Amino acid sequence: MSKLFSPLDIKSVTFRNRLVISPMCQYTAVDGFANDWHLVHLGSRAVGGAALIIQEATAVSPEGRITPGDLGIWNDAHIKKLEAITHFIHGQGAVAGIQLAHAGRKGGCALPWNGGKQLKPTEGGWERVSASDLPFAPDDVSPISLDSSGISRIINCFKIGAQRALEAGYKVVEIHAAHGYLIHQFLSPLSNHRKDQYGGTFENRIRLLLEIVGAIKSVWPEEFPLFVRISATDYYDGGWNPDEAAKLSAILKTQGVDLMDCSSGGLVYDAKIPFSPGYQVLFSSRIRKEVGILTGAVGLITTAEQAENILDQGDADLILIGRESLREPYLALKAASELGDDISWPLQYLRAKL
Repeated sequence: MSKLFSPLDIKSVTFRNRLVISPMCQYTAVDGFANDWHLVHLGSRAVGGAALIIQEATAVSPEGRITPGDLGIWNDAHIKKLEAITHFIHGQGAVAGIQLAHAGRKGGCALPWNGGKQLKPTEGGWERVSASDLPFAPDDVSPISLDSSGISRIINCFKIGAQRALEAGYKVVEIHAAHGYLIHQFLSPLSNHRKDQYGGTFENRIRLLLEIVGAIKSVWPEEFPLFVRISATDYYDGGWNPDEAAKLSAILKTQGVDLMDCSSGGLVYDAKIPFSPGYQVLFSSRIRKEVGILTGAVGLITTAEQAENILDQGDADLILIGRESLREPYLALKAASELGDDISWPLQYLRAKL
């Protein structure tokens, strides 16, 4: 049996293999509500053999959406359709996870196929908030710097979002602290110019994330895993960097976080990112080996051989696949065949098994 198709236990949850569908926005919701597109999109990846299906960045408040088409979990009414999705995923032997998110200053944008620019209020946009009143791009509107009551409200939104996620049947929660969204905006000194207890020193800049972790831990069952996705670097002088990412990971380990999902970039609009196959694996490898916490590797991982190599080198515990899973929903079934592993197929598809 390959390492890619060996099971992994995290707390009470068993993942049937090491392949994870990375959270990918579909921009297809209305008022935060999931629909049949999300059921088919996520469900087909569970049918396709992946171990964990992490739902796209799901906003904990309306203004936390990247676009008006983002999924949300700020309303009890959102739960019903999400429950149908998790029920189907679990029925296929996969695990349903959800990424809880707030876009901060990067919110209120047009759908990508409509240009992705920030929307004015008359176009369906809304007021943005952030650590400081610094816009993401030069043409963006400056966000409002959150005050203490605003910060408390957002922490509570994450907590209530986790409660609703539990009710909807998810078994993994991932906190989105990467890609230049709100929590990352607090982590990086490039976007956080605050002078209070949430700004300045490393300890102050990570405070919001630690408080969100604590709030979620107060309602999330101890037997279910909690992940955090971070950007390990801003790729920019004076920004968040791999040393701070490793230091943060060690602290999060003591706070009960089970796995670090290691991505990068997203905070600086013109950062030079060295895209190449597996270009982010070094971050996962360093954190796993230095901190002793489980990690997930993500970023231009496209083949079974590449994924197996990463695991074989001890660079990650889980392999998160994004774009390649859009091209091939049944990538786990295909990867098992390529690696010579005999895994279970859906009964309905047995006649196609090679």
